[in-house]
Amino acid sequence: MRPLIGVTCLWDEPTLDTHAPRFGHNQVYARAVVGAGGLPVLLPLLPEPDLLRELFDRLDGILLSGGRDVDPAHFHEQLHPKTVLVPPASDEVELTLARWALAENKPALGICRGHQVLNVAAGGTLYQDIPSQCPSPLGIDHTWHPERPRDQIAHTVTAVPGTRLAAIIGTDPLPVNSSHHQAVRHLAPAFVAGAWTPDGVLEGLERPGETFCVGVQFHPEELWQRDPRALALFRALVEAAQP
Repeated sequence: MRPLIGVTCLWDEPTLDTHAPRFGHNQVYARAVVGAGGLPVLLPLLPEPDLLRELFDRLDGILLSGGRDVDPAHFHEQLHPKTVLVPPASDEVELTLARWALAENKPALGICRGHQVLNVAAGGTLYQDIPSQCPSPLGIDHTWHPERPRDQIAHTVTAVPGTRLAAIIGTDPLPVNSSHHQAVRHLAPAFVAGAWTPDGVLEGLERPGETFCVGVQFHPEELWQRDPRALALFRALVEAAQP
């Protein structure tokens, strides 16, 4: 039986075509989970604690997906002019899911925003804007531009030897895409560094121990069909979530 993997949704504001807020996300997240042998279910961001808890309890694993920025109030900082917030309920729900997963050893994979959510949920902090707070000494542009394909390679990441990430993707530099202007600043005590970019941005974190809990800053869901190492991240989550 395929393990049930919950994939967090975006909370979209009303649009001209629907006039109503929507839950949803890019199809590639669900397709990557299927490609790795899991059964994906999109998680509506239900703010009611009892409903969210019942939904969480039925999952074998969780994928914290990409999206906009985490409110810096959650790590005790003032709002930076470049920070683009999500609706408050989105932060609250995803941070709650991350804390439950950490507390109860439920397998979890965080991607981009999800990587940052894991760190903030465990007590870490973020750079709110890489260009202004920690500009790349190598001139690497981490920010996604709308005119570029989402799978366009931007730089490499290298896993730290001896980590879970190294066991999954190896220690050779991995070419990755990039779609973020924020990054992990202070790593939460629960985690260790898992992968770095050539310009010193932390793009992989993991929780030591037997339970699978990994975050990556890049977007392997856009790369899994062409790069076996990107697919290996989803397979690791699915294997860890086997009931």
